[in-house]
Amino acid sequence: MEAVARISSCPMSAQKMRLVIDNIRGKDVDVALNILRNTKREAAIWLEKLVMSAAANWADRNGMSVTSIEEYDLYIKTAYADGATMLKRFQPAPHGRAHRIRKRTTHVTIIVSNRVPLKEEVEADEETAG
Repeated sequence: MEAVARISSCPMSAQKMRLVIDNIRGKDVDVALNILRNTKREAAIWLEKLVMSAAANWADRNGMSVTSIEEYDLYIKTAYADGATMLKRFQPAPHGRAHRIRKRTTHVTIIVSNRVPLKEEVEADEETAG
């Protein structure tokens, strides 16, 4: 079973976000949260909220509380950051010129899944096999 959490138009470049996402991709949710809490980059703050939201979405989708999800061994199955719209601004430059400033934004998606199968999944497999 999977659950998705997304951030749209996060005010940070995708390149900076990907540096932190690469550290947590494929890791357990608990390990990923510990990594994010000890990372000094601003992207870690955004991603910590997003991972917690994805875990809560998974728990809500399966009808259980967030505290009981530890026994199902949640991990980050997929995580990626795509570029979003850019705000284009101009800054005065010498000799009457102007330099363009591009304020980049990012769309971030995290998908969490469980390694230990749910009881419903085990029962469904037994019914189809037997």
